[in-house]
Amino acid sequence: METLLIFAVTILSVLSVILFVAFFALSRQVGILFERITPVGAMINNNGPQLGEKPEPMTLATLNQGLITVGGTKDKSTLVLFVSPSCPICKVLLPMVSSIQKSERAWLNIILASDGDEQAQRAMIEQHKLTHLPYVLSQELGMAYRVAKLPFSVLLDEQGTIISKGLINSREQFESLFNAKESGFDSLQAYVQHDAVAVNQ
Repeated sequence: METLLIFAVTILSVLSVILFVAFFALSRQVGILFERITPVGAMINNNGPQLGEKPEPMTLATLNQGLITVGGTKDKSTLVLFVSPSCPICKVLLPMVSSIQKSERAWLNIILASDGDEQAQRAMIEQHKLTHLPYVLSQELGMAYRVAKLPFSVLLDEQGTIISKGLINSREQFESLFNAKESGFDSLQAYVQHDAVAVNQ
C-alpha cells in the first residue's frame, strides 16, 4: 500500500512538472504570436473618391448646428463618419467618437452623416447626446462618397484632400486613419508593406 502511494505521488509530481513546462512553452508562443500579428487598420474600399483626391465641397444643412460645408479648405482636418440608427456597431462607436472629438480637437473636427428617417436620426442625437457634433442628414453626401456599408469614415486634411478612409468598428481602426495623416501612408497595411520591403532590402 505504501509503495502504491509513493508511486502515485511520483507520477503526479512528474505530471505537474510536465504541465508547468507545457504552460511556460505555450505562454512563450502566445507572446511571440502577439508580437508578429499586425494590428488591423480601417478596412479600405475602392468605391467613391480615391485617396489623394479633393472631392467637391458640399454645403449641407445639419439637424443640430445649421449649415456646414463638407470638404474644401479648413483650419483643421475633418473626419466624416457615416452612421445610422439601425446600425448596432454605429451605436457602440458613438461614445468613442465623442471622446475622440475631445481628445483630438486641436487638429480635428468630426461630422456625423446619415440619411433616412429624420425622426429616428433626431432620436439618436438625443439618446447619445450628440448635440456637440454636427449631424448631416443627406443622401447626396453618401452617394458622393459611395458609402455602401456602415460605419464608414473619411478623413480629409486641411486642404480637403482624402488622406484615409474605411470601415470602422474599433478605436484602433480610428487610430489607423489618424496614423495615415501622421505617417504619410494611406493605410496601416501600406505602412506595414513598406516596412517589410525596407527590412528585406
